[in-house]
Amino acid sequence: MGAGFCTACGGADGPHPACEAVLSLEPPRFCAACGRRMVVQVRPDGWWSRCSRHGVTDSTDVGAGR
Repeated sequence: MGAGFCTACGGADGPHPACEAVLSLEPPRFCAACGRRMVVQVRPDGWWSRCSRHGVTDSTDVGAGR
């Protein structure tokens, strides 16, 4: 795998070890497929992130919802 982007900082070949802690507390801010900044909405029961090219990712879809 390894050719994706970090969803915390947008850098190539992510997620990076330093970003893992951020991702455990925050929703993804960058698209894993293209590295673009995403629109993020946090709600009481989770979050969703939308990439203009790759669509919506919901916390319930990735098992991160509370």
